[in-house]
Order: sequence, then structure tokens, then C-alpha cells
Amino acid sequence: MRTATLIAALLAGLSPAASAQEVKSVLAGADPDIEFAEGKYWIYPTGGEALAAWSSPDMRDWTRGEPLLRLKDISWVEDDHAPRHFLWAPDMVHANGGWYFYYSVGPQNPTPSRIGVAICKGPAGPCTDSGKPLVTGGKGFEAIDPAVFVDPKTKTPYLYAGGSAGATLRIWVLKPDMVSIDREVKVDTPPNFTEGAFMHTRKGIYYLSYSAGKWDTSSYQLHYAVSLSPIGPWRYGGPLLVGDKRYRGPGHHSFFEDPKDGKWYIAYHRWEGQFGDGPYQGSRRVAIQPIEYREDGAIETIRMK
Repeated sequence: MRTATLIAALLAGLSPAASAQEVKSVLAGADPDIEFAEGKYWIYPTGGEALAAWSSPDMRDWTRGEPLLRLKDISWVEDDHAPRHFLWAPDMVHANGGWYFYYSVGPQNPTPSRIGVAICKGPAGPCTDSGKPLVTGGKGFEAIDPAVFVDPKTKTPYLYAGGSAGATLRIWVLKPDMVSIDREVKVDTPPNFTEGAFMHTRKGIYYLSYSAGKWDTSSYQLHYAVSLSPIGPWRYGGPLLVGDKRYRGPGHHSFFEDPKDGKWYIAYHRWEGQFGDGPYQGSRRVAIQPIEYREDGAIETIRMK
């Protein structure tokens, strides 16, 4: 079936059937980026004052490594004169023979959030900051939740970011050095977008997935849209992962294709042991599970187990 026909079939009656894969909560954390490199699986979660990698040989047992990057290692952090700063929502990318680590720097109030990038020696670091922010928020836009996608067709690297206040998706083309902006690409923000955009492609279809709702309440969930390119136009696909009576507020995720078994997986965070609609307190948990695609290209709705 041609790709255009796949898109039409995907969206014509998109009400994905439920899948029943096992979900595994593997560690305390949030906003996980998951990768496979050097024979190991790697998770990069939100960190606070430092960002570190967790590694595993089997996606079951995870070990936290030394910090890849600390606030004190970033020379420009104090330039906004905010009293406190935080690091969160990192994304590790292997491109052009190197490793690049993208991350958010807060606060979002009273000063705008920013996105930075560090150059790393490998998936376990160490990492050295580039020396300047890539993107600075402001005027209703929050520069948070960076995700970089290198289009396998054109080799063009794209930076996706934005969310929360303003709930606006923005996309930039990066220069080949992966640490500089080439230009911004004007795109539409898909329905129900809040934050945490992630792009992956499979069989000619580009899947833009993202979080909707408020991060610490039961409204938080995962939606997606599809396109024939990494910059849209988007065809809305609807909710993909929503909370239930046991696990609340699932979202801020990443997908990856496991070279060991050829399957696609999602890593995401959720609230466990919480009741009511929130706001919730405590630590979120990172869960991993395989995902499945229908013959028409739709992603099966993810049911937490």
C-alpha cells in the first residue's frame, strides 16, 4: 500500500485497538529519553541540579551512572540572574559520528526557560556544554522539552521544543555541527499539544507524539499526529496513552526501535500509588513496554499493565 494511502487509512477510522503488552516500571524518574548504544540500553531522565544516564543490559536492571552534566558546568546558567535553576527533560542524540546532549534549563518564572546542548564523548559522557543556549523562551513561548530528530531521508537534523504556557510547538533546523541553529521552520501546533514532543518515522510515516494536559494531574496523557514529512502538515491521530485507576498522568515519553529484537518500545513516566485527580506529589516512575502498529500504520492504543 502506498504511503499516502496508509495515511488515509490510518486516519479514516482511527480508534486504535487495545494492546495487552506488559508494562514495567523500572526506576524513579520523569521525562525519559531511551536509547540503545554500545550493547546497552540507556535512559536519560529529568535531574534537578544534575543530569545522569541510567544503563541496563536487558531493560530490567538499571544502574545510575555519574552525572553527565551539572548546573555548575554550564557557564551561561546564571546570566538571567534567577535565584535558582533546574535541569530537566534531556535528549541524547548520536549524529555525525558524535554524541549530543540537549536539555532544558529553568526556571520558567520569573525568567524565561532555555534550551542548551552539550557535546559528549559517548552515551555515558562525560559531556561539555557548548557555551551558549540554543533557544531562549519568552513572549508566551516556553523553551522546554527539546527532542532532536535526524531525518533518515535527507539527513537534516530538526530540534522540536515548546510547551506548557502558550502550549506552542516550534521546530528548528540545526546546523551540521548539531550545536547551532540554522533556521526556524514555521509549523502548526497539533490539537491538544501541551509539551514533550517526540518524532519518529516508520515505513514512510512520520509520527509526532506529545503530552497533553497538566503534568501533575490525571489530565496528563499522550497524543499523536502523523505526516508525510518531519515538519507536517499534521493529521491528528487522537489519544495514545491515558491514565487509569491504577496509574495516573502517563506522558513525556520517547520511542526507539530495539536492534536486538526489531520491536519498537516506548519509555514514559507515570504516577503510581496516587488517588484522585491531583495535583500529585512525590516521584514519578519510568515505565517501558513494547508497542505495536496495525497494518494501516496506526499505533495500537497503549494499555498500562
